Amino acid sequence: MKIKRLLIANRGEIVRRIVATCRTMGIETVTVFASDDAELPHAMSGDVNCLLEGQTLAETYLNIDQLIDIAKHAKADAIHPGYGFLSENAKFAQAVARAGLIFVGPPAKAIAAMGDKAESRKLAEKIGVPVIPGYNGDSQELKTLMAEAKKIGFPVLAKAAAGGGGKGMRVVESEKELKAALESASAEAKSAFGDGRLLLERYLQEPRHIEVQVFSDRHGNHFHLFERECSIQRRHQKIVEESPSPNLPEATRKKMFEAAVKLAAHIGYEGAGTVEFILDKSGAFYFLEMNTRLQVEHPVTEMVTGLDLVRLQIEVAEGKKLPFAQKDIAQRGHAIEVRLYAEDAERDFLPCPGELTAFSLPHLPYLRCENGYLAGNRISPRYDPMIAKIAAWGETRADATARLLAALHDIRIEGVITNCGYLMRVLASKPFAEGKTATDFTKKHAALLASPKLT
Repeated sequence: MKIKRLLIANRGEIVRRIVATCRTMGIETVTVFASDDAELPHAMSGDVNCLLEGQTLAETYLNIDQLIDIAKHAKADAIHPGYGFLSENAKFAQAVARAGLIFVGPPAKAIAAMGDKAESRKLAEKIGVPVIPGYNGDSQELKTLMAEAKKIGFPVLAKAAAGGGGKGMRVVESEKELKAALESASAEAKSAFGDGRLLLERYLQEPRHIEVQVFSDRHGNHFHLFERECSIQRRHQKIVEESPSPNLPEATRKKMFEAAVKLAAHIGYEGAGTVEFILDKSGAFYFLEMNTRLQVEHPVTEMVTGLDLVRLQIEVAEGKKLPFAQKDIAQRGHAIEVRLYAEDAERDFLPCPGELTAFSLPHLPYLRCENGYLAGNRISPRYDPMIAKIAAWGETRADATARLLAALHDIRIEGVITNCGYLMRVLASKPFAEGKTATDFTKKHAALLASPKLT
């Protein structure tokens, strides 16, 4: 079925990104916005723009019934969830289908299969995809969790079974910290996801976070679109992403691709998905989770492959066969993306909402900027404080880094504290240049990355 009008159930820069592709495809768009987002660019970017009634997230961007009602009244025939919010909510995908609309994403059964970390881990283990030694059993009694943690050995990682984004996650260094860490992780998971269940894993020292972009259609075709390195993080959330991954042995890369495609095929996946792996110091890799949606960092994959992932998502949702074979997908050059946040890197990355009194992004060759705000807009404390994503392409990693540094230098932003200077210090650092990335990068190099003191 040809999609003629698409509702985008999201906010910010991803809405504008999806609208841009829809325009090239001749698809009309419907955007939605909460009352406090009325002045943001996404609220005016569609062919039809609709106010979401209500004040809280539950009443607005997370209100399944209201979103579907708006789609029907606006005569949309499909809904794209973007990322975050309801993008990995199987109930939303089911509700969209029941309403006779097309969900631009995987089937609800695939979302459900991968949405629970404990269950997805069991599934990966079953088909021979390596998983980190740990516990994902049904019993959630404190004494059971404590006993299993001791079996795994310290340090151990406790994390929410039903969520992500660093919520409900604790690194436990010793037995004396265990009880309090488990209780607080479970309470945070319950608050964030409505589900306090935990799973336990051996905490790997100096691990790297590498993910594989997969794409599937409903005709049984499953492909990988290479990998992205996402190791540089703060508070378990990515701030620098790149493709290809530096210092990754070719044999390991190939095995990761095979494991990711195997998993997608096993669950009958459709559309864009990302299989995330942890790579330890020995070179062994383990399945972490699968994100059943478009990723924030998808631009780096688009820049090195030349593919439009949103266009492919829409075509798959229309029932089309993917227009390539694996051998046709080539990777050219290197791309790096950074996330520009309204936050204070000097104060443990504390969010810094406020009004953007001045804001302009550079326009340079080989550069891609996607922003959810303009000068005069207010960054609300209610939402994630990401202002924009800036990505650069180069023939080599050094070229891409130099171009990205030049772009960050040319950003003009006033009114809020941002991490722009911090990102520049990351990109200009010797460890980054050498490709020595790991998930503890920001902690390990805290002194090197600190803002220079003026005298």
